Amino acid sequence: MTLTTWVPVPDDSDFPVQNLPYGVFSRAGERPRVGVAIGGSVLDLSRLDLPHASDFAADRLNPFMARGRVAWRQVRARLTELLTDEVHRPAVEPHLVPLDEVTLHLPFEVADYVDFYASEHHASNVGRIFRPTQEPLTPNWKHLPIGYHGRAGTVMVSGTPVVRPCGQRKAPAEAAPDFGPSRRLDIEAEVGFVVGVPSALGTRVSTADFAEHVFGVVLVNDWSARDIQAWEYVPLGPFLGKSFATSVSPWVVTLDALEHARTAPPAPDTPQLPYLREDRPWGLDLELEVAWNGDVVSRPPFAQMYWTAAQQLAHMTVNGASLRTGDLFASGTVSGPERDQRGSFLELSWSGQEPVQLSDGTARTFLEDGDTVGIRAGAPGADGVRIGFGEVTGTVRPATPDPDRAREIKATFGAIG
Repeated sequence: MTLTTWVPVPDDSDFPVQNLPYGVFSRAGERPRVGVAIGGSVLDLSRLDLPHASDFAADRLNPFMARGRVAWRQVRARLTELLTDEVHRPAVEPHLVPLDEVTLHLPFEVADYVDFYASEHHASNVGRIFRPTQEPLTPNWKHLPIGYHGRAGTVMVSGTPVVRPCGQRKAPAEAAPDFGPSRRLDIEAEVGFVVGVPSALGTRVSTADFAEHVFGVVLVNDWSARDIQAWEYVPLGPFLGKSFATSVSPWVVTLDALEHARTAPPAPDTPQLPYLREDRPWGLDLELEVAWNGDVVSRPPFAQMYWTAAQQLAHMTVNGASLRTGDLFASGTVSGPERDQRGSFLELSWSGQEPVQLSDGTARTFLEDGDTVGIRAGAPGADGVRIGFGEVTGTVRPATPDPDRAREIKATFGAIG
């Protein structure tokens, strides 16, 4: 039976009733609280008679996410009933708020942040660019999901400006590094997974238990300063070139909403250890879309990721590392085999050698101040509908002044303004 809702939902909406993603919103003068997106509105869950109703008056999803899969499904079932049965319309409709009247906030408090490197196409491209005389993939790449620990404190909601980072830079032909704003600021189009149910220190989470712990999925832009990264990443990997900003979309799409998007990932061509095997893999048929100043420049296919999120979670905890409610782990850059499927500008421009032509006539390689990047994604949902994730966007702002230089100017010329 096809679900239909009494709420007006445009045909091209990311948010049909088969989706119902969670977010945190507020209106002017009001406290943030939890809602779900439906069509062009957000439904204020704090005003409804729902299981675990007190969780929805909170300014983050963490209390509800911690309750687990039974509670998640109870609330989803009740919301579906309220939004599809006309008898509930008089009680529910007053609590629908137009999306253009709200401010969307970071939907959950981020506990820890881990970023993986799961696309064979991306890893091969980066290997060819950064290590042109070596094999593109490192010897361990097909044996384990490679990742690094990031900074939870610099994860921010879509729309937050991104300040160009400063750091040490050294081109191969230069004798010594210098310091200044990144000249090779980049994006990485990724998919993120949000942990709801924690695990105990010293225990492991199996691939089979993925859905018992992961609440839902967001879009991620892992902003990257490639010149800083290239100089610092040997021998310990990403650090300041990654830690300055990570943007996430404001809506968390639940795993239940994505059940119809599940698909098998590419078959591994290297034997996998038992803890990484899946009886029913958690590949997802998502197609991302990357827009640079409004021009769509890439459509990366998530279905081609070599490592699944369930394998990443299993590997992340196989040493006994614990999970916490609000942990975020990201897929790594999503790239496909074609140029217009590459999920970073490093790859799209081949490290600046092949500029990208934009509709304003400019030829671009890396991000300039004032540039805006938006990432969207869609997936097959129940009843043959398409469900979406909304958008994760960010606009680049100039680097903050060097404090030593600012003090020097002040001492020479005095305070300005």
